Amino acid sequence: MRARDKAAVSALRATLAAVENAEAVPLDAAGQVSGAIEQAPVRVGATEAARRELGEGDVADIVRAEAAERLDAAAELTGHAEHAARAARLRAEAAVLLGLLDGAGPEPVTRPGPPSP
Repeated sequence: MRARDKAAVSALRATLAAVENAEAVPLDAAGQVSGAIEQAPVRVGATEAARRELGEGDVADIVRAEAAERLDAAAELTGHAEHAARAARLRAEAAVLLGLLDGAGPEPVTRPGPPSP
């Protein structure tokens, strides 16, 4: 965000949302049932369901799927001159995600430290 790379920010936010969605537990697995409000649990955290834990491979698969989605959409837009900028942005977002998988993700922005004596 500090580097003001809009393509990277957009791709990373959408991918983080996809990972969070994959961690969600289906409602029937969480034991959610409808009923009268008087019968609802009232203690703190009583309605919270544990989230699924994804392994590194699961997260990598999600990142690959997000990159593939962007590349597919960019390929569909490539033949249309009015959508050239959108296609380029989708390709840039896919490149950011694929770079994360290769270990060459976006460069972290560091603050300069105090001058050395």
